[in-house]
Amino acid sequence: MLEIIFLILVSGYFIISVALIIGAKKTFPQLNDEQLPTVSIVVAARNEEKNILSCLQSLNLLIYPENKIEIIIVDDASTDETLKIVSNFIHGKKKFRVINLQENEDAKAKGKARAVSAGINLARNEIILTTDADCIVNPNWAKTIASYYLDDVGVVNGFTSQKVDGAFSGMQAIDFIYLLFVASGTINLGKAVSCIGNNMSFRRKAYEEVGGFENLPFSVTEDFRLLNSIQKLKKYRLIYPLDKNALVVSKPVLTLKELLSQKKRWAVGGIDTPPLGLGLIFWSFLTNLFIILTPFFFSAIWMYLLIFKISIDLFALLPIHQKLGLQKNLKYFLVFEFYYIVYVLILPLLIIFNKNVKWKDRVY
Repeated sequence: MLEIIFLILVSGYFIISVALIIGAKKTFPQLNDEQLPTVSIVVAARNEEKNILSCLQSLNLLIYPENKIEIIIVDDASTDETLKIVSNFIHGKKKFRVINLQENEDAKAKGKARAVSAGINLARNEIILTTDADCIVNPNWAKTIASYYLDDVGVVNGFTSQKVDGAFSGMQAIDFIYLLFVASGTINLGKAVSCIGNNMSFRRKAYEEVGGFENLPFSVTEDFRLLNSIQKLKKYRLIYPLDKNALVVSKPVLTLKELLSQKKRWAVGGIDTPPLGLGLIFWSFLTNLFIILTPFFFSAIWMYLLIFKISIDLFALLPIHQKLGLQKNLKYFLVFEFYYIVYVLILPLLIIFNKNVKWKDRVY
């Protein structure tokens, strides 16, 4: 009986994966260089003295018409040398601006949303792009993202990987791509369930129509809150192109404790995921739970189903990695599989008893 249940779960997992692949591989029309809209890039930075310089250097190398781009760095009340590093780097560079935020417990927006909101309020251009201070962007990143903004498009998201220097960072990089593959597949099929703010963009008009971060309910995953709010307008298309030139690379966390904290933050933010997203999470949870039970009910069919499930994940991830030029990271695929099975089962336990999230020395 248990084997039949597992067969049903894995078969459903396969069907879901095929649907997500179809969604993720959708293509979209693009504007030519002469049609590119004006863009404002907003980067919120809090205590990022170790990361911010490489981010700034990559932003400075962006290929975009000089009269159509501005880059706004928001120092979110840093207590280290972040502001000094930013100020020194942008000196004499006209397309850069910096904001120095002070702590303000009475502000309408909280946390990172307050910093991003401050940058958007200062921005002058039509399309807003966001990334993080620990990220390095492709020189064609802004141009590629902006090229998808036909008149009816309200949000364009891009893929993010991570810098890989071993198995621990390798499994994180694959995990990022897997989660964004799910986000891309669902968004492109018209049902947004997640996104990531370190490679996100939106039309300023759409942002203003939902009231901006200052008027949206607080969330530790403010990026998804905004995405979901724009989707509810039912006025704009939300798209997630699988485009190598829109790739952003972030830095992985260095310890297991940091990794668990990151996953907990995402899980707490994911509580507000629409029913489709919760259904996908629940189906994945059950599938991986039965995999953990495999040793206790060992038989030939159990082993075949386990291999089938792992093959499904590789079937989904291989073309995505190839399209993004990241196939070398798949040498850590089996490490990712073990890690993914474990954390999918642990995450619900992490948030059942304690939903507090610590982020950048702040607790929410």
